[in-house]
This record gives sequence, C-alpha cells and structure tokens, in this order.
Amino acid sequence: MKIVFVALIVVTTLSGCSRSPQPATDTKSKVNTYYVAADEVDWNYTPSGLDQMMGMDFMGYAKVVTERGPHRIGTVYRKALYREYTDETFTKLKPRPAGSEYLGMLGPILRAEVGETIRVVFRNNGTHPFTMHPHGVFYRKDSEGAPYADGTSGGDKKDDGVPPGQTHVYTWDVPERAGPGPQDPSSMVWLYHSHAMDLKDVESGLIGAIIVTRRGMADQNGRPKDVDKEFVNLFMIFDENGSWYLDHNIQTFTTDPKGVNKVESGPPFVDEGSVMTLELTGFVASNLKATINGYMYSNMPMMTMKKGERVRWYLITVGQVFNFHTPHWHGNVVMQAGRQTDVISIAPAQMETVDMIPDDPGTWMYHCHIADHMHAGMVANYKVEP
Repeated sequence: MKIVFVALIVVTTLSGCSRSPQPATDTKSKVNTYYVAADEVDWNYTPSGLDQMMGMDFMGYAKVVTERGPHRIGTVYRKALYREYTDETFTKLKPRPAGSEYLGMLGPILRAEVGETIRVVFRNNGTHPFTMHPHGVFYRKDSEGAPYADGTSGGDKKDDGVPPGQTHVYTWDVPERAGPGPQDPSSMVWLYHSHAMDLKDVESGLIGAIIVTRRGMADQNGRPKDVDKEFVNLFMIFDENGSWYLDHNIQTFTTDPKGVNKVESGPPFVDEGSVMTLELTGFVASNLKATINGYMYSNMPMMTMKKGERVRWYLITVGQVFNFHTPHWHGNVVMQAGRQTDVISIAPAQMETVDMIPDDPGTWMYHCHIADHMHAGMVANYKVEP
C-alpha cells in the first residue's frame, strides 16, 4: 500500500482540558452506568471470504492483504475489543440492539445528555494493562486513563493501567462544553480508547464512541429525539504489525511461523489495469488492514434506512499518520456545518457529525475516496429503501 503522508496544521483545544476547575453539571444528575470489558477475541476482517463490493474472489492487491499462507496471517487476527456486559459480574454479554450489527469491532456506544454523568465499570480480561480514556467529557485524574508524569499518586494513578484481571471505575461528567455547540446538530460524537500504551492498544482494537445529546433532546434511550437513524463509523487502517498480538497471530495463523520475516517489505505491486502502483507487498503490507468498523471489501453488515428519514452519521478515525480519510457517500448527500456535500475529511483522532435525508433509493457504495485506501479494502455499502 502506498502510504500518503499529509501534513496538517491544526489549531484545536485538547480534549482533556477543561475551561473551569469544575464541570457545570447538576449535583443530582442522572448517572448512566456501563459494564465494559477488554476481551481478547479472534476477529475476521472479511468473514464472507469474498470481495463483496465486486461479488467475486479477492483479486490483485486484495490478495496481498487477505491471503493466508506460510508467511501470511490472512484476515483472522487476535484482537482486544471493548465489549459490554449486563452487570458487574461480567458473566453475560449484553446483546447489541437490532440493526447495530454493522458496528463490528467498535466498543459499545456510551450515551449521555448534557448534564448527565457516564460511569464505566471497566474489567480488563486481557493479558496486558489497558484503560479507557475519553475525549471531550470532564474527568478527574482518577478517571483519565492515561499514564504520564502528571504529579499525581495513590488512587489518582490506578486508572493509568488496569492490570489483567482487575477492575476500575471511570466517572466522566458531561457539562455544556462536552455537548453540541450553537451551530451543531442536537448530538455529537467523541472517542474513547485505551491509552496505557496508546499506539499498541489502539492497533489492537480498543476503540469506541461516546454520543452526547443537547440538554432536553434525548429520548428515554439516550438517542436524539429529532433523528430516525444513527450510524457510527470508524475509518481506520489497522497496522497489525504494531499490535500486542503480532507474535501470537504469526504462531497461530501462519503455517511456517519460523520463516516469517517481520520486517519484509516486498517488491512493488503494479495494478496492470491502472496507473496505480501500490508499494510494500511483503509481510508488513499484508498486515495493513484498511477498514470501516473493522471490515474490509464491503464485508460490513448493511446499514439500512428509508427514503426521507432523518439519518445522523458519526464519523471517527484514530491511529497513525496515514489515517487521514475522506468518507464519500454515493447516491446521497450530507449536511456538514451548514453546507451540502458528499465527501468529508477526517484526520487521526478527529470526529465529525453530519446529517442526511436520503432521497435516492438503492444500494450505494460508501468508501474512503483516497484511492489507495479504497483499493486496499476501505469500502462498504448502505441501503436506502423506498
């Protein structure tokens, strides 16, 4: 895959910084409690075994990033994923709502209305220290989930890396500054992810979304009242070379693990049907997975809506410098910051919320418009019913 480096100069406010020493929340605010574990599971990036966009076997460069062999892992990898449980015993997974199968690798959606509190009981079922670090919301030092020399000690450091088999409670308040601004829609999205060893944790799969709704605009389930459908999409090239589980995946899924060269880059791959040259065809490139919600080549379950419905899309990305993406909807347009468009841009750790009222029924392509990313698998479908 040709890696395109994009230099960006961004003026922003750090998500972990507050404008005041205390959150502007009601002392009797509603507390939304979630039971979330980091579980180690085997994840299949292409569960059908096919290029579902084209309706055929993997061909050309798609074989580079999907084929299993003596020195190639293929499409099934050990990952660490956030999963929601029903209670503090962490014995029963909480089923995801009908229609949310498309969420794939993403952790549970954590919801709050402005003025409420998110409380997460986190269990680390993995084999490495993990955390939960949120963007945007208000947290104190014992709920930051990120280790660094911040001058704290004792209980304020227990959140920095939850050991395997241990539990920690994170408490995040949702003041006005964590919610939609005057020009925003009625709800918006923030990230959460593990920050014990940030890069390895994220490449291993520990990522999720927080949806915050304007005060008074959430229904009894925490969803915005003025929206019919919501979709959360993570556009990300997972670099499995940087995962905690690379050695496990080599030993488990290659047929000649001793012969694997973990730094092999390979000769360039040239697509004879185009002018595109995709570099890095060796072991390194085979572990670069261009995904939407952890799926490649339209293997993501269908996102379905009806013509005329009010549809909200929450778009996020995270990771290394090549995770600059341009989500593009075929067939319909979205409203972003007061303008109509069918392509938006997101940079690593950037989050966007856009609205759509679909008017063109059909099954439509939905992909990153950076050609190399699309060619490498960052493509899905959505369906508009009449």
